[in-house]
Amino acid sequence: MPLWVQRVSNISLIARFHTSKSLPSYGPEAIWFTKVVCLLCFHHSQSLDVFTSDYFRQNLDPHIAFNVIHHINTNLNNPRLAFNFFKHTRVNLNLVHCIGTFNLLLRSLCQMGFHDSATLVFKYMKADGFLLDGSILESVVLALANAGKFGIAKEILISQAELGSDEGSFVVRPFVHNSLLSLLMKRNQVDEAVDFFKDHILRSERLFPDTCTFNIVIRGLCRVGGVDKAFEFFNDMGSFDCFPDLVTYNTLINGLCGVGQVDRARSLLRSLELQDGYSPDVVTYTSVISGYCKLGRMDDAINLMDEMITYGITPTMVTFNILINGFGKIGDMFSAQNMYERMCAFGCPPDVVTFTSLIDGHCRTGDLDQGLRLWDEMNTRNLWPNLYTFSVLIGALSRENRLNEARELLRQLILRDDIVPQPFVYNPVLDGFCKAGNLNEANVIAAEMESKGCCHDKFTFTILILGHCMKGRMLEAMAIYDKMMSLGCAPDDITVSCLTSCLLKAGMAKEAYKVRLTSPKDLHSDLSSSKQSVPFRTRLDIPVAV
Repeated sequence: MPLWVQRVSNISLIARFHTSKSLPSYGPEAIWFTKVVCLLCFHHSQSLDVFTSDYFRQNLDPHIAFNVIHHINTNLNNPRLAFNFFKHTRVNLNLVHCIGTFNLLLRSLCQMGFHDSATLVFKYMKADGFLLDGSILESVVLALANAGKFGIAKEILISQAELGSDEGSFVVRPFVHNSLLSLLMKRNQVDEAVDFFKDHILRSERLFPDTCTFNIVIRGLCRVGGVDKAFEFFNDMGSFDCFPDLVTYNTLINGLCGVGQVDRARSLLRSLELQDGYSPDVVTYTSVISGYCKLGRMDDAINLMDEMITYGITPTMVTFNILINGFGKIGDMFSAQNMYERMCAFGCPPDVVTFTSLIDGHCRTGDLDQGLRLWDEMNTRNLWPNLYTFSVLIGALSRENRLNEARELLRQLILRDDIVPQPFVYNPVLDGFCKAGNLNEANVIAAEMESKGCCHDKFTFTILILGHCMKGRMLEAMAIYDKMMSLGCAPDDITVSCLTSCLLKAGMAKEAYKVRLTSPKDLHSDLSSSKQSVPFRTRLDIPVAV
């Protein structure tokens, strides 16, 4: 035990403090009194009633309370005990703590994850009319936001800005509310972020937006398709002495392409080319090229790439991959191959996305064997196929009834620890084996899915139910249906109709009635409009990030 603890533990010493006059806030006497209080806090942490005497009420001032809380928090590393002491002295002793105590507690409680306690400290602080220190305010707001406590984080930021409206030196740095907005956007709370930006940041005298603030809001709105609203904020930037930069333009152009307004994006690109001080980069052009490719307007996409090269901007691997994928989607493999060769001529090495796009294009045009040759070429180049590469080939092999080859690829996929399988990869193989009448293999594949943590989706259940119905294995079909319902996976009308029809033919009217009774009232009819008896993802759009 440290020497000072032994000394303040001495009963006679404590008695001396009880009989002394009021202590000064500084000096040796105050230091010893602080140590006594710390010792009593430590030994009476479950109940702090020991501090209710008139003696403590008279001698415990804000400075000593700060030293006690600082010692408990720092040396004992116990912010919870420090908070309890703070709360007890404020509520029961009516002690008005100093700003240093509030700052210290808020920072330490947030760092330790005691956000509810920090919230209570802030409410006391607000009631006492104190302002947080700027750096403390920033750390507390960001800590609360990172913990998902957006409500209290915004309340602290807004209320402190309002309290500081008469203090000329109080200004919150933009990165604080920018970080808060970014976190809201990442959690897809776009409406909440926009309301906070519009109702508080733009209207506050102490929360100043900058170009980055506008970019965050514009990006979030574009991501959810709110391009027109994003343009409203874009047009208002000048009113707040903020001016768009290349990030702003790229975000808006990409957002326009995302909602299919490629011509409008092209016009914005032209206006950017004509402005002094701005120069579109490869990201700007690639966004519009991607938009044209998604619409199948490959001539426009090629012309824009040629224009980009004319301006001295070199296309990247991403640009070429988008064009190769675009040609593959429309079945123009001659142009896709030419673009591949052009890519190599520019010194851009092909990656897994390049080969996946080429494989997908050849499979779409019926040249599955060429797709398999490209698969082999990937291996010779030490390029590891990703989930979508497997999906393209497995789906194509299944459609060609080359089920054993598809099954072998599925086994290779299962052995890959770096890939998390998804139902859309398994479903084509399952459907193929069910249509071939090989339900035993289909059941094995379904079990493998679950063992890999790949949950069955609506199409998986539909494939298995219809497959067992067609083979007259009604009890198994009913068991699969019950499992589907227990997981909250709603069946389609084809599933219900086929299952009830087969149950009735098998003389299982009671079970058929149960299916009709338990099936959702509003069934979607998307299956009935499909030419395939069972829908599943047989094609995919290769996602290429710009």
